[in-house]
Amino acid sequence: MKKNTFIEKYWGIIIILILTPLLLYAVLPILPTHDDWAGTTKPDFNPFFIKERFLFYGYHWRPFDTFIGYIVGQNPQLLYPSFNHCVVVIGHTICACFLYKLLSTLRFNTPAKNITTLLFFISPATMATVSAIDSMNQVYALLCGIASFLIYIKVKHGRYIVWIMMLFIATWWKENGLMWALICPILAYGFNMIRPKRFKRDLIIGISVMIVYALAIFILPKDIIIHPEYEPGLLKVVKNSIKFLFTTFITVDYIYLLHHPSRNLVAAVVTFVLTIPLMYYVFVRNIMLFFHKKMVCTMICLLIAVGPHLGTVFSMMHTYAGLAMLSVMIAFSIHSYGHHIKPVVISFIFYCLSAVIINIHLIQSSIESGLIGKQMAQEAVQKTGEPIKKAYVIIIEDDYPKLSSFCVIPNEAFGWGLATLYETNYAWPESIQDTTIERSSEALKLAREIGKKKLANHSADGIWIVDHQKIDVIR
Repeated sequence: MKKNTFIEKYWGIIIILILTPLLLYAVLPILPTHDDWAGTTKPDFNPFFIKERFLFYGYHWRPFDTFIGYIVGQNPQLLYPSFNHCVVVIGHTICACFLYKLLSTLRFNTPAKNITTLLFFISPATMATVSAIDSMNQVYALLCGIASFLIYIKVKHGRYIVWIMMLFIATWWKENGLMWALICPILAYGFNMIRPKRFKRDLIIGISVMIVYALAIFILPKDIIIHPEYEPGLLKVVKNSIKFLFTTFITVDYIYLLHHPSRNLVAAVVTFVLTIPLMYYVFVRNIMLFFHKKMVCTMICLLIAVGPHLGTVFSMMHTYAGLAMLSVMIAFSIHSYGHHIKPVVISFIFYCLSAVIINIHLIQSSIESGLIGKQMAQEAVQKTGEPIKKAYVIIIEDDYPKLSSFCVIPNEAFGWGLATLYETNYAWPESIQDTTIERSSEALKLAREIGKKKLANHSADGIWIVDHQKIDVIR
């Protein structure tokens, strides 16, 4: 193959490989906030790691997450969260390469494959995942999901064994990986890669795999504590569906649009307007394509991919689960233009400009949120002075607006006190408890009274009172 032909065929992948170190450099300064301090990808020092962490049974089972926590626990100051960022960004790059292979398997033309793959890589819809610290489960569930489809289509001997193994690997990263047990046969059938008889058989196999996993979760030893946020409900499905539609199909700087302290409607409109031409060529002009069998099956797969989140919790991070199927839809639309691709390419350049502007802003906001948490942790440690065993955190309810993982409330950036562990290299405190009280004119006085009672009955050695970004300490 000639050099020029190679570049023409893989220019999207080449650009992605060039952008990967730049993306990693950009996200490395992002520090842990919120669930990063409480999840299983934080440093783990449990001596019974295999029994109590890796072989954890419950309403979710994510052994690879706990393994990440075990690795960074070997040297937190060096590895956390840099190692996590490397795992996420590298996974995102591999995921893009697998997506290119998926689009090739579905027989899209070269421009459609390159534009769509690059769009997936730089899309602001991925940033809540790519810039996060505990999101490798989301990235690798999708990566393994795409791999399961490639195995399902290409492997001849032992296909079902390898396919099912890959489905379980995807699911052990995150539960929505199991959705590929349905996505694989539906997508293959939609693109006429399998006959109706095999489609029915494989759909039954896929459903059986899901039932086996569900039975394992409910039968094996477990302690199931379901957070209220994860309880399903009709209103929740409606709200989450609206979030899904906006975050998946509309590209705009949501910080400038929705986060009140950062609101800049002019900037938000500019980022949105730059994306309109591409959305017009992909979705509006080709609206009739969406009634084609291939597109209908792909849209069904898209809903299946994000289905687990629509009934429980859906945030900007969870958009990532459906982006492979969205990419297939976009590639199908672009493919239909054939040699009349120039307007699409020009509109894609405008989209890229908007994406770069939005991504820089999202990453910078994440960095700022992390720094707030770090400064609060340093203040708590400094004011406490000497090490304590038991810390009690009293949070005065904060009505400061938040937006996903980009603009975090200060007390959540502080991790309800857990951020202090990193500042002491996990030497102290041994335990941290927290409570939240309503904000009022007497809230600070009430917090101090609660703190003094905790000290008097020896249930705490130190009290940290959190009032927005300010930390008061009582010893």
